[in-house]
Amino acid sequence: MPFASLGGDIANFFNAVGSFFSSLADIGFGSLLIALVAFGIYLTFRSRASFNILRAAYPEERIEFKRIWAAYVAAYGFNSVIPARGGDVIRLFLTKTSVPNSSYPAVAASFFVEMGFDISMGILILLFAFSQNVFPKPPDFSKLHAFDLSFFASHPRFLLFVLTFLAVLSLVGFAFLSHRVRAFWARIRQGLTILSDRGRYFREVWLIQLCGWVFRFTAFWFLLNAFNIGGSVKNVLLVLGVNAVAAAVPFTPGGAGVQQALLVKVFNGTAAGGTVAAYSVGQQIAIAALSLAMGFAALATVFRFRSFKDVIAAGRADREGGTEATAAPAAPRARA
Repeated sequence: MPFASLGGDIANFFNAVGSFFSSLADIGFGSLLIALVAFGIYLTFRSRASFNILRAAYPEERIEFKRIWAAYVAAYGFNSVIPARGGDVIRLFLTKTSVPNSSYPAVAASFFVEMGFDISMGILILLFAFSQNVFPKPPDFSKLHAFDLSFFASHPRFLLFVLTFLAVLSLVGFAFLSHRVRAFWARIRQGLTILSDRGRYFREVWLIQLCGWVFRFTAFWFLLNAFNIGGSVKNVLLVLGVNAVAAAVPFTPGGAGVQQALLVKVFNGTAAGGTVAAYSVGQQIAIAALSLAMGFAALATVFRFRSFKDVIAAGRADREGGTEATAAPAAPRARA
Protein backbone atom coordinates (compact mmCIF):
# COMPACT_ATOMS: atom_id res chain seq x y z
CA MET A 1 0.00 0.00 0.00
CA PRO A 2 1.36 3.51 -0.83
CA PHE A 3 0.73 4.93 2.64
CA ALA A 4 2.39 1.95 4.32
CA SER A 5 5.37 2.45 2.01
CA LEU A 6 5.44 6.16 2.83
CA GLY A 7 5.47 5.40 6.56
CA GLY A 8 8.35 2.99 6.14
CA ASP A 9 10.31 5.46 4.03
CA ILE A 10 9.84 8.20 6.64
CA ALA A 11 10.97 5.83 9.38
CA ASN A 12 14.09 4.93 7.40
CA PHE A 13 14.89 8.58 6.84
CA PHE A 14 14.62 9.46 10.52
CA ASN A 15 16.71 6.41 11.44
CA ALA A 16 19.41 7.85 9.18
CA VAL A 17 19.01 11.22 10.93
CA GLY A 18 19.54 9.42 14.25
CA SER A 19 22.70 7.81 12.88
CA PHE A 20 23.96 11.25 11.87
CA PHE A 21 23.49 12.80 15.31
CA SER A 22 24.97 9.78 17.07
CA SER A 23 28.14 10.06 14.96
CA LEU A 24 28.76 13.80 15.35
CA ALA A 25 31.91 13.15 17.38
CA ASP A 26 33.42 11.20 14.47
CA ILE A 27 32.96 13.93 11.86
CA GLY A 28 36.12 15.47 10.45
CA PHE A 29 35.26 19.12 10.93
CA GLY A 30 38.37 20.33 9.09
CA SER A 31 37.31 18.44 5.95
CA LEU A 32 33.73 19.61 6.48
CA LEU A 33 34.84 23.26 6.54
CA ILE A 34 36.86 22.86 3.33
CA ALA A 35 33.84 21.19 1.71
CA LEU A 36 31.52 24.04 2.64
CA VAL A 37 33.96 26.70 1.39
CA ALA A 38 34.32 24.82 -1.90
CA PHE A 39 30.55 24.54 -2.24
CA GLY A 40 30.14 28.27 -1.64
CA ILE A 41 32.66 28.95 -4.43
CA TYR A 42 30.71 26.57 -6.68
CA LEU A 43 27.53 28.61 -6.16
CA THR A 44 29.46 31.79 -6.98
CA PHE A 45 30.72 30.37 -10.29
CA ARG A 46 27.19 29.28 -11.16
CA SER A 47 25.85 32.75 -10.48
CA ARG A 48 28.62 34.26 -12.61
CA ALA A 49 27.50 32.15 -15.56
CA SER A 50 23.96 33.42 -14.98
CA PHE A 51 25.28 36.99 -14.93
CA ASN A 52 27.03 36.49 -18.27
CA ILE A 53 23.83 35.10 -19.83
CA LEU A 54 21.86 38.13 -18.67
CA ARG A 55 24.56 40.54 -19.81
CA ALA A 56 24.33 39.06 -23.32
CA ALA A 57 20.54 39.41 -23.25
CA TYR A 58 20.67 43.02 -22.04
CA PRO A 59 23.92 44.50 -23.41
CA GLU A 60 22.71 48.09 -23.01
CA GLU A 61 21.78 47.71 -19.35
CA ARG A 62 24.08 47.99 -16.38
CA ILE A 63 23.82 44.90 -14.21
CA GLU A 64 25.49 44.48 -10.85
CA PHE A 65 26.95 41.01 -10.32
CA LYS A 66 26.37 40.95 -6.56
CA ARG A 67 22.61 41.18 -7.11
CA ILE A 68 22.61 38.23 -9.54
CA TRP A 69 24.77 36.29 -7.07
CA ALA A 70 22.42 37.17 -4.22
CA ALA A 71 19.35 36.09 -6.21
CA TYR A 72 21.02 32.78 -7.09
CA VAL A 73 22.14 31.84 -3.57
CA ALA A 74 18.85 33.00 -2.04
CA ALA A 75 16.95 30.69 -4.38
CA TYR A 76 19.34 27.81 -3.70
CA GLY A 77 18.88 28.28 0.03
CA PHE A 78 15.10 28.35 -0.30
CA ASN A 79 15.15 25.18 -2.44
CA SER A 80 17.10 23.40 0.28
CA VAL A 81 14.15 23.62 2.68
CA ILE A 82 11.12 23.91 0.35
CA PRO A 83 10.05 21.15 -2.08
CA ALA A 84 9.25 21.43 -5.79
CA ARG A 85 11.99 24.04 -6.39
CA GLY A 86 9.94 26.91 -5.03
CA GLY A 87 13.13 28.95 -4.77
CA ASP A 88 13.22 29.33 -8.55
CA VAL A 89 10.22 31.67 -8.32
CA ILE A 90 12.12 33.80 -5.80
CA ARG A 91 15.13 33.87 -8.09
CA LEU A 92 12.97 34.93 -11.02
CA PHE A 93 11.57 37.91 -9.12
CA LEU A 94 14.89 38.99 -7.58
CA THR A 95 16.75 38.69 -10.88
CA LYS A 96 14.06 40.59 -12.80
CA THR A 97 14.24 43.47 -10.31
CA SER A 98 18.05 43.46 -10.62
CA VAL A 99 18.12 43.88 -14.41
CA PRO A 100 16.75 47.26 -15.55
CA ASN A 101 14.05 47.08 -18.23
CA SER A 102 13.98 43.29 -18.12
CA SER A 103 10.96 41.03 -18.48
CA TYR A 104 9.93 37.85 -16.73
CA PRO A 105 9.87 35.74 -19.95
CA ALA A 106 13.41 36.77 -20.90
CA VAL A 107 14.80 36.20 -17.42
CA ALA A 108 13.07 32.80 -17.17
CA ALA A 109 14.46 31.81 -20.58
CA SER A 110 17.96 32.76 -19.43
CA PHE A 111 17.68 30.16 -16.66
CA PHE A 112 17.21 27.42 -19.26
CA VAL A 113 20.54 28.30 -20.87
CA GLU A 114 22.27 27.01 -17.73
CA MET A 115 20.76 23.57 -18.31
CA GLY A 116 23.03 22.90 -21.30
CA PHE A 117 26.01 22.18 -19.09
CA ASP A 118 23.94 20.31 -16.52
CA ILE A 119 22.48 17.96 -19.13
CA SER A 120 25.78 17.27 -20.88
CA MET A 121 27.67 16.64 -17.66
CA GLY A 122 24.77 14.78 -16.07
CA ILE A 123 24.59 12.27 -18.94
CA LEU A 124 28.29 11.47 -18.61
CA ILE A 125 28.08 11.07 -14.84
CA LEU A 126 25.02 8.81 -15.02
CA LEU A 127 26.66 6.66 -17.69
CA PHE A 128 29.63 6.21 -15.36
CA ALA A 129 27.42 5.53 -12.32
CA PHE A 130 25.37 2.85 -14.07
CA SER A 131 28.56 1.20 -15.38
CA GLN A 132 29.90 0.57 -11.85
CA ASN A 133 27.36 -2.15 -11.00
CA VAL A 134 26.52 -0.50 -7.68
CA PHE A 135 23.99 2.02 -8.95
CA PRO A 136 20.46 0.57 -9.09
CA LYS A 137 18.97 0.20 -12.54
CA PRO A 138 15.83 2.31 -13.19
CA PRO A 139 13.46 -0.71 -12.85
CA ASP A 140 14.90 -1.32 -9.36
CA PHE A 141 14.08 2.21 -8.18
CA SER A 142 10.70 0.88 -7.05
CA LYS A 143 12.50 -1.17 -4.39
CA LEU A 144 14.23 1.83 -2.83
CA HIS A 145 13.01 3.35 0.44
CA ALA A 146 12.12 6.68 -1.15
CA PHE A 147 8.39 7.12 -1.61
CA ASP A 148 8.38 9.62 -4.47
CA LEU A 149 11.00 7.77 -6.52
CA SER A 150 9.69 4.26 -5.79
CA PHE A 151 6.09 5.28 -6.48
CA PHE A 152 6.82 6.59 -9.98
CA ALA A 153 9.14 3.66 -10.71
CA SER A 154 6.37 1.27 -9.69
CA HIS A 155 3.78 3.09 -11.83
CA PRO A 156 5.52 3.91 -15.15
CA ARG A 157 2.23 4.53 -16.95
CA PHE A 158 1.22 7.10 -14.38
CA LEU A 159 4.65 8.72 -14.71
CA LEU A 160 4.21 8.87 -18.48
CA PHE A 161 0.78 10.43 -17.98
CA VAL A 162 2.17 13.08 -15.60
CA LEU A 163 5.01 13.97 -17.97
CA THR A 164 2.65 14.14 -20.94
CA PHE A 165 0.17 16.27 -19.00
CA LEU A 166 2.90 18.69 -17.93
CA ALA A 167 4.23 18.91 -21.49
CA VAL A 168 0.79 19.61 -22.94
CA LEU A 169 0.07 22.14 -20.19
CA SER A 170 3.33 23.93 -20.95
CA LEU A 171 2.58 24.05 -24.67
CA VAL A 172 -0.91 25.37 -24.05
CA GLY A 173 0.48 28.00 -21.69
CA PHE A 174 3.09 29.12 -24.20
CA ALA A 175 0.52 29.22 -26.99
CA PHE A 176 -1.87 31.24 -24.85
CA LEU A 177 0.80 33.73 -23.87
CA SER A 178 2.08 34.05 -27.41
CA HIS A 179 -1.42 34.81 -28.59
CA ARG A 180 -2.09 37.37 -25.87
CA VAL A 181 1.30 39.04 -25.91
CA ARG A 182 2.93 39.57 -29.30
CA ALA A 183 6.30 40.36 -27.75
CA PHE A 184 6.37 37.15 -25.72
CA TRP A 185 8.45 35.05 -28.11
CA ALA A 186 10.77 37.97 -28.79
CA ARG A 187 11.46 38.18 -25.07
CA ILE A 188 12.08 34.44 -24.90
CA ARG A 189 14.62 34.76 -27.72
CA GLN A 190 16.19 37.69 -25.91
CA GLY A 191 16.86 35.51 -22.86
CA LEU A 192 18.53 32.93 -25.12
CA THR A 193 20.70 35.50 -26.96
CA ILE A 194 24.04 34.08 -25.84
CA LEU A 195 23.28 30.76 -27.55
CA SER A 196 23.52 32.53 -30.92
CA ASP A 197 27.24 33.06 -30.28
CA ARG A 198 28.64 29.60 -29.61
CA GLY A 199 32.11 30.85 -28.82
CA ARG A 200 30.85 33.32 -26.25
CA TYR A 201 28.50 30.73 -24.74
CA PHE A 202 31.37 28.26 -24.40
CA ARG A 203 33.72 30.83 -22.83
CA GLU A 204 31.34 32.73 -20.59
CA VAL A 205 28.87 30.03 -19.59
CA TRP A 206 29.97 26.44 -20.21
CA LEU A 207 33.57 26.89 -19.07
CA ILE A 208 32.50 28.99 -16.08
CA GLN A 209 30.09 26.24 -15.06
CA LEU A 210 32.85 23.67 -15.54
CA CYS A 211 35.07 25.63 -13.13
CA GLY A 212 32.19 25.64 -10.66
CA TRP A 213 31.74 21.90 -11.16
CA VAL A 214 35.37 21.34 -10.15
CA PHE A 215 34.68 23.06 -6.82
CA ARG A 216 31.48 21.04 -6.41
CA PHE A 217 33.52 17.89 -7.04
CA THR A 218 36.00 19.08 -4.40
CA ALA A 219 33.20 19.78 -1.94
CA PHE A 220 31.83 16.25 -2.14
CA TRP A 221 35.33 14.77 -1.95
CA PHE A 222 35.88 16.44 1.42
CA LEU A 223 32.33 15.67 2.57
CA LEU A 224 33.04 11.99 1.97
CA ASN A 225 36.22 12.34 4.01
CA ALA A 226 34.45 14.27 6.75
CA PHE A 227 31.91 11.47 7.24
CA ASN A 228 34.50 8.67 6.98
CA ILE A 229 33.34 7.23 3.66
CA GLY A 230 36.52 8.20 1.87
CA GLY A 231 36.98 10.65 -0.96
CA SER A 232 37.88 9.21 -4.38
CA VAL A 233 37.05 9.98 -8.00
CA LYS A 234 34.68 7.00 -8.16
CA ASN A 235 32.89 7.85 -4.91
CA VAL A 236 32.41 11.50 -5.84
CA LEU A 237 31.04 10.63 -9.28
CA LEU A 238 28.62 8.19 -7.67
CA VAL A 239 27.42 10.93 -5.31
CA LEU A 240 26.99 13.31 -8.24
CA GLY A 241 25.03 10.60 -10.04
CA VAL A 242 22.74 10.30 -7.03
CA ASN A 243 22.29 14.08 -7.05
CA ALA A 244 21.36 13.99 -10.74
CA VAL A 245 18.61 11.43 -10.08
CA ALA A 246 17.36 13.35 -7.02
CA ALA A 247 17.22 16.58 -9.03
CA ALA A 248 14.83 14.89 -11.46
CA VAL A 249 12.42 14.13 -8.60
CA PRO A 250 12.18 17.51 -6.78
CA PHE A 251 9.27 16.62 -4.53
CA THR A 252 11.25 16.95 -1.29
CA PRO A 253 13.64 19.74 -0.18
CA GLY A 254 17.06 19.08 -1.68
CA GLY A 255 15.92 15.63 -2.81
CA ALA A 256 15.85 14.38 0.80
CA GLY A 257 14.73 10.78 0.95
CA VAL A 258 15.74 10.03 -2.63
CA GLN A 259 19.37 10.93 -1.97
CA GLN A 260 19.41 9.07 1.33
CA ALA A 261 17.96 5.89 -0.17
CA LEU A 262 20.26 5.91 -3.20
CA LEU A 263 23.41 6.67 -1.21
CA VAL A 264 22.74 3.80 1.18
CA LYS A 265 22.33 1.50 -1.82
CA VAL A 266 25.36 2.81 -3.70
CA PHE A 267 27.78 2.63 -0.76
CA ASN A 268 26.48 -0.66 0.59
CA GLY A 269 29.62 -2.66 1.42
CA THR A 270 31.92 0.35 1.18
CA ALA A 271 31.43 1.34 4.83
CA ALA A 272 29.31 0.37 7.81
CA GLY A 273 25.59 0.90 7.34
CA GLY A 274 25.41 3.47 10.15
CA THR A 275 28.30 5.44 8.65
CA VAL A 276 26.68 5.55 5.21
CA ALA A 277 23.33 6.55 6.73
CA ALA A 278 25.01 9.32 8.71
CA TYR A 279 26.74 10.59 5.58
CA SER A 280 23.57 10.43 3.47
CA VAL A 281 21.81 12.77 5.90
CA GLY A 282 24.84 14.72 7.06
CA GLN A 283 25.82 16.00 3.63
CA GLN A 284 22.28 17.25 3.04
CA ILE A 285 22.13 18.98 6.41
CA ALA A 286 25.55 20.60 5.89
CA ILE A 287 24.76 21.89 2.39
CA ALA A 288 21.26 23.02 3.39
CA ALA A 289 22.62 24.91 6.41
CA LEU A 290 25.30 26.62 4.31
CA SER A 291 23.00 27.57 1.44
CA LEU A 292 20.24 28.74 3.78
CA ALA A 293 22.70 30.93 5.71
CA MET A 294 24.08 32.37 2.47
CA GLY A 295 20.54 32.92 1.22
CA PHE A 296 19.45 34.85 4.29
CA ALA A 297 22.66 36.89 4.24
CA ALA A 298 22.11 37.73 0.56
CA LEU A 299 18.52 38.80 1.15
CA ALA A 300 19.43 40.97 4.12
CA THR A 301 22.58 42.64 2.79
CA VAL A 302 21.82 43.02 -0.91
CA PHE A 303 18.04 43.18 -1.26
CA ARG A 304 17.21 44.42 2.26
CA PHE A 305 14.56 41.77 2.82
CA ARG A 306 14.22 40.28 6.28
CA SER A 307 12.81 36.89 5.26
CA PHE A 308 11.82 34.71 2.32
CA LYS A 309 8.21 35.52 3.22
CA ASP A 310 8.88 39.19 2.51
CA VAL A 311 10.32 38.29 -0.91
CA ILE A 312 7.24 36.27 -1.81
CA ALA A 313 4.95 39.11 -0.72
CA ALA A 314 6.96 41.63 -2.76
CA GLY A 315 6.88 39.36 -5.78
CA ARG A 316 3.12 39.02 -5.53
CA ALA A 317 2.76 42.80 -5.24
CA ASP A 318 5.01 43.29 -8.27
CA ARG A 319 2.95 40.84 -10.34
CA GLU A 320 -0.39 42.27 -9.30
CA GLY A 321 0.60 45.93 -9.42
CA GLY A 322 2.74 45.75 -12.54
CA THR A 323 5.42 47.86 -10.86
CA GLU A 324 8.63 47.17 -9.06
CA ALA A 325 8.12 46.10 -5.45
CA THR A 326 8.93 48.95 -3.16
CA ALA A 327 10.54 46.60 -0.62
CA ALA A 328 13.44 45.99 -2.99
CA PRO A 329 15.64 48.94 -3.98
CA ALA A 330 16.15 49.64 -7.66
CA ALA A 331 19.10 47.94 -9.27
CA PRO A 332 22.20 50.14 -9.25
CA ARG A 333 23.30 51.16 -12.72
CA ALA A 334 26.94 50.14 -12.46
CA ARG A 335 28.38 47.25 -14.45
CA ALA A 336 30.36 44.69 -12.44
